[in-house]
Amino acid sequence: MQNLIDIKGVRHAYDTASGKLPVLDGLDVSVPEGGFVAVVGPSGCGKSTLTKLIAGLMKPDAGEVWLHGEKVKSPRATVGMAFQNPVLLEWRSILKNVMLPLEIVPTKLSKREQEERARYLLALVGLEGFEDKRPSELSGGMRQRASLCRALVHQPEVLILDEPFGALDAFTREDLWQIMHQVKEKEPFTGVLITHDLRESIFLADRVVVLSGRPARTQYVLDVGLSGPRDIEHLYTPEAADMLHILRHQIEIAQGRAAPEDAA
Repeated sequence: MQNLIDIKGVRHAYDTASGKLPVLDGLDVSVPEGGFVAVVGPSGCGKSTLTKLIAGLMKPDAGEVWLHGEKVKSPRATVGMAFQNPVLLEWRSILKNVMLPLEIVPTKLSKREQEERARYLLALVGLEGFEDKRPSELSGGMRQRASLCRALVHQPEVLILDEPFGALDAFTREDLWQIMHQVKEKEPFTGVLITHDLRESIFLADRVVVLSGRPARTQYVLDVGLSGPRDIEHLYTPEAADMLHILRHQIEIAQGRAAPEDAA
């Protein structure tokens, strides 16, 4: 399968009051077209920096980021993003919030088609009937569903999810995991998920990339071995327990709490 995203030897550092702070150091990550890759690692290791590089919101100090065979040099309209904070505009209805990217990104859709597209997505995630509500009238989980619709409304080829479910309670989070699978069946995309939740990573992704401690490199890659929609019961199988054990141990190595030679 052809890679849609290729990150090759990427290095990046931030300027701080005390000098350069290296965050990424020779990072290599690939995402096949139509695949879903989760990225995990210690706090502050550069996971969110990685998403900005893929989206073209910043340039690496060294190395290259390729998207569909083209080097990423600037923001890409073909990339959708959803974050932990939905950042919905309170003065706009949920429908108008979802339609916002279509006002910014050039589209061939008519106004009627834009609204139909937004209504279709809202119905897909269970928000039919809430189109005219304001963000403050919705629960946290409902706002996050609307944020997901907004990220998908312009039919991006890449969807970046930067800890979008991290602030939600456990039951709402699991509900949204299952909705994500349903959405991907109807709205195919190539996904990159940044998460601290190892259960989330193996439930949503086809492959999990573990980053080392800062400055981050690719430390370990786990192929989940599942494709298509999954039931939450998958997380309680012996296979899932084994994967979680491996990932947890890799995180301990990245944090310097375990030696590499002890890895499972």
